[in-house]
Amino acid sequence: MKKQDKIFTVENLTEQLREAKSVVLTDYRGLTVGQITQLRSQIKKSGGELMVVKNTLLGRALSNLGLDPESQDLEGPTAIIIATQDELAPLKTATAFAKINNLPTFKSGVWEGRALTSAEVQRLSVLPGRDELTRQLLGVLATPTAKLVNIVTNNPKKLILLLKKMEGGD
Repeated sequence: MKKQDKIFTVENLTEQLREAKSVVLTDYRGLTVGQITQLRSQIKKSGGELMVVKNTLLGRALSNLGLDPESQDLEGPTAIIIATQDELAPLKTATAFAKINNLPTFKSGVWEGRALTSAEVQRLSVLPGRDELTRQLLGVLATPTAKLVNIVTNNPKKLILLLKKMEGGD
């Protein structure tokens, strides 16, 4: 790669990382080209992007953002997952893929401008997604209303039935 190409790549990568909602560094060693293509497609559908990058260029891009990645995070083959829409959806997609294929493994990540360890990325990957949290919140908010409607509609019916029984002498 020519020096000018490297400079352009670092600038482009820096901008993508700056605009990302979250970033995860992974070790994809052991995945076949077909599996990487499949994972890339799944991550794209979930609102993210999977890119294989050179460690030195990634290190420079992260440094441009004021992040200093651990040296072991930039060893070996590295692919980054960039979340462009939902912070967790691409990470959850990669986690589901890893459960089936035992790869990729998470090295580290970046969330809201803060560097994350591998363990922190793993904890984030099991959190419910935005859609699931929205459904849970709506369920919590709807439950009291549903109970109130049930009380208002069923109790008068029970009262009427009780009065009818008393009137009939049963």
